[in-house]
Amino acid sequence: MEVGFIGLGLMGRPMALNLLKAGHTVHVWSRRRESMQPLLEAGAGDCASAADVARRAAVTISMVADAPDVEQVTLGEAGVASAARAGHIHVDMSTIAPAAAQAIAARLAERGVTMLDAPVSGGEVGAIAGSLTIMVGGDAAAFDTVKPVFEAMGKSVNRIGGAGAGQVAKACNQILTGVGVAAVAEALNFATRSGVDAGKVREALLGGFAYSRILENHGQRMLDRNFRPGFKAWMHQKDMRIVMEEAHRLGLALPSSAATAQMFNAMVGSGLGEDDSIAMLKLLERMSGGAGE
Repeated sequence: MEVGFIGLGLMGRPMALNLLKAGHTVHVWSRRRESMQPLLEAGAGDCASAADVARRAAVTISMVADAPDVEQVTLGEAGVASAARAGHIHVDMSTIAPAAAQAIAARLAERGVTMLDAPVSGGEVGAIAGSLTIMVGGDAAAFDTVKPVFEAMGKSVNRIGGAGAGQVAKACNQILTGVGVAAVAEALNFATRSGVDAGKVREALLGGFAYSRILENHGQRMLDRNFRPGFKAWMHQKDMRIVMEEAHRLGLALPSSAATAQMFNAMVGSGLGEDDSIAMLKLLERMSGGAGE
């Protein structure tokens, strides 16, 4: 397929590279020229704007920070809709609020562009490996058309429902992963402060009902003090903000999510925003009187 990719950050760059490896023709644009360089060297087409990407490709993908960025690259003066041809499909793989995804999809539809919201889970590791979980909302026929593109980037690809449904699934994912990271960090900090080997505690817990992928993977990274970002804390803060805003809109009680959102707020406020979200362990150590380094 002729695919356009907009946004080449921590996640977008390896995702676009996997499209090239799968044999798709890829055209790229990013606000930061240096982000484009690895893709250009790998054979991607060089575009001057989001509109230029849409001019060259039947399917465009955006992977940007938040809803205002999605709106700018799709509906802005030099956005996708300004140059898209009839039948164009735009896939937004960013994490934004479900209501925002629905609103942008409706405005794009008025301009002849079909939008799928397709947020991902798996972090930088999954993006590099092409093993992302992709949760899709939007038109079923458009999903079928784009599925080979999704399969080049992910190992689990599911259409959840109509517009915004992918973002609802991603919000659920962020609730589980955010609360999970907080729980593992609390448990390991509790073990250490109790004078017990946290590594041995983790090993024991992996054999029982407390097992989780977060305890297995992120728990080990916490023990190794490996806080190199695969998913930055400020990004999880943003995602939990979306969760809480949607909870307020729907009148839902999400007490565990609310507490976790406050912990991510504290991480960003205390200078840990650029660390991986698992650096919540550092925050808990500091709150417990330790150095948290």
